[in-house]
Amino acid sequence: MLRVRPIHFTSRPEAWEPLLGALGMIKTVDDDDRREFDAGSGRLALHRVPAGSAEDATTVFGVEIGDPAEFARRTEADGTRAEVIDAPHGTTVRITAQDGFSFLADKAAHGAVCADADPALAVVGIWLTPAVERSAQELRNIGARPRRETPDAADFSTKNGGILAVRPGPEAQGGGLEFEYDGGLDGLRERLAGAGVPVRDEGGALLATTPDGGELVVRQGPNPGTAS
Repeated sequence: MLRVRPIHFTSRPEAWEPLLGALGMIKTVDDDDRREFDAGSGRLALHRVPAGSAEDATTVFGVEIGDPAEFARRTEADGTRAEVIDAPHGTTVRITAQDGFSFLADKAAHGAVCADADPALAVVGIWLTPAVERSAQELRNIGARPRRETPDAADFSTKNGGILAVRPGPEAQGGGLEFEYDGGLDGLRERLAGAGVPVRDEGGALLATTPDGGELVVRQGPNPGTAS
């Protein structure tokens, strides 16, 4: 299995709930220091950190998998470095790409709980890199399915939900918090505004102000229609 699940670190997880609810996400885990929200496709985890810490208001690229040992074996066989490690949160797989980017593939704690989530919303994991074509191959090696590819960018669907995107950047690192909406952005804009979330339009996308003072991006999906 492969599911997109970035982690956002924040000192204000409670303040995120109206925003994520307006986006159409459903809370599936709530243990104070860790909360998880399922979209129609993909998942987002919020981790509580102290206010003003280096991690506060940062997003980390990440995915969920089934069996760590089998995932690592298949990924290595396809040509990408994968190492099973014991992390503080449990057994996981560290993926290390040729551009130096590294991320974790964690064993999923539970299946998707998205029946009540907006089916038009998908979570997007962003990988910025100066080596787009090579990094796109790394994602194919972990089981992502090509959706759109050019020499300058590529994005992939995943078997269990969410989108992985490779985009050009001066150095290898994870990008910000992003979603894709395969429905009408006007209706989503109204939902966000109704929840008191400041929203602005830019280049055909919605930029919503987050409780951390940053912005998340919602881009139009390939099949615009009427928002649910």
